[in-house]
Amino acid sequence: MNWYLTVLKKYAVFVGRARRKEYWMFFLFNFLFLIAASIIDHTLGITFDGTWYGPIYTLYALALFIPGLAVAVRRLHDVNKSGWYLLISIIPIIGPIIVLIKLCTDSTPGENQYGANPKETPVLMANSAPQ
Repeated sequence: MNWYLTVLKKYAVFVGRARRKEYWMFFLFNFLFLIAASIIDHTLGITFDGTWYGPIYTLYALALFIPGLAVAVRRLHDVNKSGWYLLISIIPIIGPIIVLIKLCTDSTPGENQYGANPKETPVLMANSAPQ
């Protein structure tokens, strides 16, 4: 749940890098909350005609569109790809598969043009304390 909240704290931050874990944990919780919103819409009988979702689902999905897009862009930055790479998913069938593969790929080791690797934490040596 902390990863979900981390993404929400970076609501519209499209710079930097995001780990696989950050992206996929956000995806998981977002998916579960969308299912819950759909169930609430259905239980309250407020679904749109002929659909399985209603206003609660729609409002939640709209509210989380920008953070979802931002974390996807940061995830692509982590594999050294531009955020514009998401547009490849417009290509039928093969496009979404290519983007999914990139979203599942491990981080580019070390620093890249988008920043430092979020998986690598600086190690402080005992003798290197500032004086």
